[in-house]
Amino acid sequence: MTTSRKAWLALILGAMAISSSPILVKLAHVPGTSSAFYRVFIGFLVLLPWYAVKGIKDNGIKVPTGKTLWAIIAGGLFFGVDLIFWNEGLMHAPAASATLVANNAPIWVGLVSLFWLKEKLSRFYWLGLALAIGGMFVVMNGDVQVNPDDVFGLSLAAGASFCYAGYLLSTRQARSGIDTVGFMVWSLGIASMVILPVAWAIGAPLSGFGMTAWGLILILGLFSQTIGWLAINYALGHLPASITSVVLLGQVVLATLLAVPFLGEAIRPTQIIGGALIISGIILVNRR
Repeated sequence: MTTSRKAWLALILGAMAISSSPILVKLAHVPGTSSAFYRVFIGFLVLLPWYAVKGIKDNGIKVPTGKTLWAIIAGGLFFGVDLIFWNEGLMHAPAASATLVANNAPIWVGLVSLFWLKEKLSRFYWLGLALAIGGMFVVMNGDVQVNPDDVFGLSLAAGASFCYAGYLLSTRQARSGIDTVGFMVWSLGIASMVILPVAWAIGAPLSGFGMTAWGLILILGLFSQTIGWLAINYALGHLPASITSVVLLGQVVLATLLAVPFLGEAIRPTQIIGGALIISGIILVNRR
């Protein structure tokens, strides 16, 4: 099998894996912060031995330093807060709508790149920004009309998209000085340390769950987090970013479709219209 074909298969597997996370979080019926902690902690525990063995083979584990270390710390902090907002938002809003709103990270990455990194943005970005923001308002307005309480969950999902943008920017910086597995181990360890005290502070339980909940949490950590992101990171190293960014949008559609049979959520017209605007906007944002 060629490297290109392996990369395509990895990308599809990764998209499928991360699309299952909102379904698993809601089906587990545990507080969002609780499932967020175990998602990253399980990923950390699984990858740590691999990282250690790899380090021994490479004549010792190299501790990140300088800008790479700060980028990893920032990545772990952003990812930890992202999952708290994301998982808690899922517990208060429809999975389809929350997924659509939370995947607007490329929009915020562009704005940060403009004002902080001083990168010039194309006209496609600004058109994409307008479409995506318009789509968010359509989705959120449609949900709030049906259930006013959904505004809290969707607001958390929007916050998650900001934090996820920070994670993506940190990853871009860190990956120049550390390999994929090393970055994931360090960032997941930091994310675990971010989420754990929050769980204690808000009283989110970390034990006492039923066997079904534990099974779903285990799948979340192994499949959605570990396998999903390893596959995506492998694909990112072998396929153009313009292709991977668009293909990964398929996870938004798949998560929406999975929510129908598994969660009994009906797809609303506002989700279809708003979702089409958001996805179109993100595609334009990634166009060069």
